[in-house]
Amino acid sequence: MNRSFYLQLVNPWHPAMEIPDPSQLAAPHPDYPDILMESRAAQALKSLLARLDAFDRIVPVSGFRSHQQQQKIWDDSMKENGYLFTRQYVAIPGCSEHETGLAIDLAANAPDIDFIRPDFPYTGIYGQFRALAPSYGFILRYPAGKESITRISEEPWHFRYVGVPYASIITNRGLVLEEYADSNERSVS
Repeated sequence: MNRSFYLQLVNPWHPAMEIPDPSQLAAPHPDYPDILMESRAAQALKSLLARLDAFDRIVPVSGFRSHQQQQKIWDDSMKENGYLFTRQYVAIPGCSEHETGLAIDLAANAPDIDFIRPDFPYTGIYGQFRALAPSYGFILRYPAGKESITRISEEPWHFRYVGVPYASIITNRGLVLEEYADSNERSVS
């Protein structure tokens, strides 16, 4: 995969353009072999969890999703939660980062985990994860205060692989991917 694949902006105005082949997917957590990510992203997450010795405390909730899976999640949420909730927390099918294999939703390991809004605190091992994530290529994709830009409510559980050094640049500058993509487009023009 090339740099543009990892930095692709996916949102309602920029549909997923490049989808990984199933042979390019891997499980980032040994106890969850069915939750997959693009292989480089999976290896980075596995390395970060190993560094924190956190496999028993941080668990993946959702990784790669096919277009059909994303459509089902959207439809189910519309039925159960209505349009406003669904639009805040579920990406439009075709416009989900999960369809690229670069996004992962994480949770604190607990008996009951909410699939749409998993608990991933800001303190303890979870705070340590956040602090180290950029050095492993991950950004917190939907931080508080950036909702007017991302058009998605704060999601403290949703991390996106963009690669190294881009994750550190984006995080250190306090940007979201939309802002980083916009600044790069302007600097190239």
